[in-house]
Amino acid sequence: MYSVKEAFYSLQGEGAHAGRPALFCRFTGCNLWSGLEKTRSQSDCQFCDTDFIGTDGQNGGKFRSAELLLKHLDALWPAQQEYKYVVFTGGEPALQLDDALISTMKQAGYTIAIETNGTLPLPQGIDWICVSPKTNKPLVVTKGNELKLVYPQHHLLPNQFETLAFDHFYLQPMDQSHLTANQIPLQDTQAATLNYCLAHPRWRLSLQTHKMLNID
Repeated sequence: MYSVKEAFYSLQGEGAHAGRPALFCRFTGCNLWSGLEKTRSQSDCQFCDTDFIGTDGQNGGKFRSAELLLKHLDALWPAQQEYKYVVFTGGEPALQLDDALISTMKQAGYTIAIETNGTLPLPQGIDWICVSPKTNKPLVVTKGNELKLVYPQHHLLPNQFETLAFDHFYLQPMDQSHLTANQIPLQDTQAATLNYCLAHPRWRLSLQTHKMLNID
């Protein structure tokens, strides 16, 4: 059974594939936060801006098999059946993404990406691995295509990750506009991130362009 909060076709808004048309499948659940505001301050990740509880989002639902989920997702891709690209995200998609779903999506012609916190092992066959560290817990996924660190996180410094085997290193300014307390203005985190990248050229700036463009 796959439990999906929402699924939609849009543009990738951040990171190395910013601007690329993509099909997004957001799984429910996460291993770093329950998703409930009452537990946020006690959780491993305290700044998440995503709703991943339940299946009541756009095109959400429960699917008994990989084939049924493929059918559901594939109907969202435009008529031109080329360049098919799906991003599995969450919550934490590693809780649900498995060999059966990867195989089924690949047979349908999809390139498969995942956006993960990196604390859980991944199945084989994923084409693009983006790890976004959120906790002091040791990373299980220590190599991939893209490491994207939300900045600043005072318990996680960029230089902790520079020896890992990733192709690209991105810093993304922390957006706390959804929080009701302890907010750092976005312009302040943007300035801090910009300055860090200028001083440490290994890192590139990632902006959440989907928020700027007001798209999903």
